[in-house]
Amino acid sequence: MEVWDIWYPKGGAQGLLVARARIDAHDVVWLHAAPDTLRIEVRDDDGQRLAFADRIERDGKYLPMTRLSRADGVVTREDRWPSENDIGTVVILPGGEAGVLTAWWNADDGSEWRWSVEFYNRR
Repeated sequence: MEVWDIWYPKGGAQGLLVARARIDAHDVVWLHAAPDTLRIEVRDDDGQRLAFADRIERDGKYLPMTRLSRADGVVTREDRWPSENDIGTVVILPGGEAGVLTAWWNADDGSEWRWSVEFYNRR
């Protein structure tokens, strides 16, 4: 298991927590409704830092979905619409709930979209 801590570093005196999600290990996750700037820290269950990024900015106009990729200890950001290839990927919602993207559609002009996320929990 891993913990993805996602912060908005421009908010408040020390930043504002966007989401803290405890999920199985993944190199790619999606974040819904990401702010323009992110600080991300990924840690294992022992607290060991696995990946980090600070002040990664949105490149382009706002889109409701942000793809976060982890490689070599660094997290990168890509704001874009999911594609068919992204079905089955973890989506983190503000607050930290995480589910799996099961369906996605958006209008070509970006004026509307429809999506489904499945949530599953175990104790």
